[in-house]
Amino acid sequence: MSVQNRTELTSQTPPAAPRRLGPALLVIATAQLMLVLDDTIVNVALPSVQRSLHLATSHLNWVISFYALTFGGLMLAGGRAGDLFGRLKVFRLGIVVFTLASLAGGFAPNGAALIAARVVQGSGAAIAAPCALSLLATTFPAGPARTRALGVYGAMGGLGSVVGLLLGGALTEYLSWRWVLFINVPIAIGVLIGTGVLVPGDTERGALDVPGAIAATLGIGSLIFALTRGGTNGWDDAGTLASFAAGAVLLAAFGLIERRSRAPMVPSRVVRDRNRAGANAVMLLLGAGMLAMFYLLTLYMQVVRGYSAVHTGLAYLPFVAGVGVASGGLGPRLLGAVPARIVIAAGMLLCAGGLAWYVAMLTPTSDYFVVMLPAMLAGGTGTGLTFVGCTTTGMLGVAPRDSGVAAGLLNTSVQVGSALGLGALAAIASTVTRSRLPGDAVAAALTDGYVAGLLAGAVLFAAGALVAVCTIRVAGRPAR
Repeated sequence: MSVQNRTELTSQTPPAAPRRLGPALLVIATAQLMLVLDDTIVNVALPSVQRSLHLATSHLNWVISFYALTFGGLMLAGGRAGDLFGRLKVFRLGIVVFTLASLAGGFAPNGAALIAARVVQGSGAAIAAPCALSLLATTFPAGPARTRALGVYGAMGGLGSVVGLLLGGALTEYLSWRWVLFINVPIAIGVLIGTGVLVPGDTERGALDVPGAIAATLGIGSLIFALTRGGTNGWDDAGTLASFAAGAVLLAAFGLIERRSRAPMVPSRVVRDRNRAGANAVMLLLGAGMLAMFYLLTLYMQVVRGYSAVHTGLAYLPFVAGVGVASGGLGPRLLGAVPARIVIAAGMLLCAGGLAWYVAMLTPTSDYFVVMLPAMLAGGTGTGLTFVGCTTTGMLGVAPRDSGVAAGLLNTSVQVGSALGLGALAAIASTVTRSRLPGDAVAAALTDGYVAGLLAGAVLFAAGALVAVCTIRVAGRPAR
């Protein structure tokens, strides 16, 4: 019997009956889609938010970044809590917190109330997201059924960000910016009603490593806050430098705490696997390039080209199509035929190629069908392949008792990468744009800045392909 089979058979709770697998996948995929799309759904509504709540321009990005901060910072704690206290119970708690915060944000009377609601919303997402993936592992039997389910789950990670842009544009233009938050309420209620078809799985005896959870959360949060503050206040700002230093110290303390803890939040048996480490590293690099890509392209379409909110959302449809094709059938089939590192590396190279096409062709007057459509198709297909490959590899051979923390690591990698990449690539774009002004026309200077940021993203994606080839060694058919 293989190591994978031995670990998977340690669970005492049987998977769901076949007739319940379809509804279970619908519940988990819908939850993941809802949690991820809130990374971007507010983006296209920001101008309306600013006018309605009279938010200062320097504080506007906090509406986005504070959600990412708490989502990424609390993810490991959320995953571990699911392993210890019951994944289904913790998942439901996270969805309830997320729903109430969405409702509060939709009714926010001022900017401070909206930002506070986004912080709580991110906390609920951090509790629910890793439990959703671990519930998938306990509900679906090992083999083709679980591989297909992981493919759909992985697709939601890439699809959610783009659906957020599409949905955010339509809701803002035809209803109100408040509906980008209200829309979560009926979706979440449907998810909660459907959770009865999920298999809770077993729990692990022990206690939550509270010092480790605090150190990891504050450390990751400090780094994300430093990047957010650096983009607005400058990289030599005292607060920015202090936040970077605090993040480094806290993460070093987290490492020491984990070594000495009898019940570490991230057990060494989870992180020392070479394949799992490689999958998480690739996910971090994918997140670093992907959210920044959406941010820069959205600015290009709205500021340089004058697209409306709904037009901007519709422009991302080729990306959605690419993700759907790659995750719905192509990715799982490839994983059954070739090594996982080939699928993941191919996906990251497609993403890099899409951004390279922008770098070579994008101008203030570029034709959408010549420049953006083929690049989005390539990027969407690459994103789908990478999400499916990394999700499958990151959860491969994980003991049921550790599925929550393994899922938390995957989600943390994407969210932390997204926040770090957005801060870094947006800073590159701003620096290049400022260097072109006042000599160049504003549209040309802005486009040059966006292209520079996209070039940096292409480098990150190419580095991810290299990491996949060098670290992931799952032989044969990983789906088996």
